[in-house]
Amino acid sequence: MQDTETPFLPYSRPDTGAEEIEAVARAIASGWVTTGPETAAFEREFAAYLGSDGHTLAVNSATAGLHLALEAVGVGPGDEVIVPTMTFTATAEIVRYLGADPVFADCDTATLNIDPAAIAALVTPRTKAVVVVHYGGLACDMTPILALAATHGLKVIEDAAHAFPTTYGGALVGTLASDATVFSFYANKTMTTGEGGLVVTRNEDYARRMRIMRLHGIDRDAFGRFQSRTPAWQYQVVAPGFKYNMTDVAAAMGRVQLRRIDAFAERRAQLAEMYRDALSDLPLVLPAYAPGSDRHAWHIYAIRHIDGPSRPEWRDRFIEGLAADGIGTSVHYIPLHRQPFWRDRYGLNAADYPRAEEAFASLVSLPLYTAMTDDDAARVIASVRRHVGG
Repeated sequence: MQDTETPFLPYSRPDTGAEEIEAVARAIASGWVTTGPETAAFEREFAAYLGSDGHTLAVNSATAGLHLALEAVGVGPGDEVIVPTMTFTATAEIVRYLGADPVFADCDTATLNIDPAAIAALVTPRTKAVVVVHYGGLACDMTPILALAATHGLKVIEDAAHAFPTTYGGALVGTLASDATVFSFYANKTMTTGEGGLVVTRNEDYARRMRIMRLHGIDRDAFGRFQSRTPAWQYQVVAPGFKYNMTDVAAAMGRVQLRRIDAFAERRAQLAEMYRDALSDLPLVLPAYAPGSDRHAWHIYAIRHIDGPSRPEWRDRFIEGLAADGIGTSVHYIPLHRQPFWRDRYGLNAADYPRAEEAFASLVSLPLYTAMTDDDAARVIASVRRHVGG
């Protein structure tokens, strides 16, 4: 049983402090609590960090950003969009928002990213786009994916909810040759605005469409309407849009977090290295590292038991053991082909996703967040070593 005097170590906790609190307070005091100057500044500063000439659009969630991106590239009823099965349901649900059908692809054994060969096998005349997820903060193998998309005339959307600031081939995710990239700033991500996300695209037409659809299909955003010499009431609704704008309160927090992101990334890498050094002798599959000099964002540190497929009961005992030691864990993810809605609607069979099934059999995510101390990491390591053979 856990020592009642030892504090519980959660799976994740945001790293915020006085500077974020002061920034949020200033935003509230300014009178702009919805989309305004803080949001505009956050968009500019994010683009500057990427070193990109792309368009940046802050939104209230990555789910909203993915929806806007797929709508902008023209996904609609009758289309198919290839998505990974090893992801959160948001990656697939946004396809259904548009009346299209998600088609689920298996993962790579080592990285748990979507397998380019699996994508190629699923392309049909109905395929309109591919949504890739950079699982855990490690970039997908984008070169063959982008080549395949070019061959078949497909749009590529990067779900980069885990992947800031990840690099691929020396370039930051968000600057690659996809049609749009969507980041998440949810509370447990590598930086946070509480709730929030951001879309990056270099396509002017897509950016224009997303800006309009982000706020009710109105041709000017709230900040523009209330700062312009043209009366605020003289706006035009040009499409049946959504309510996906980021608030200035969230953006104010995001601007501070963005200034800290390199320190955050360095600390996450240090914690990942501590785990690898201490756990590599155990019968575990540890997360893959980024190749060469590329950067892994280390949003998730997911381990697997080497004998997981033949020991499906291992994970439950392992999670219970860590919980008894006062340590929180999670599982990323229950593959979507196992989820009742997706399984039943599309008649999905687990046998068609052998690599995701093998990984899921013993998949567990350990705590990894920048507010963790070395002592916290040592607690996790000691507990893992105690329970991994149980």
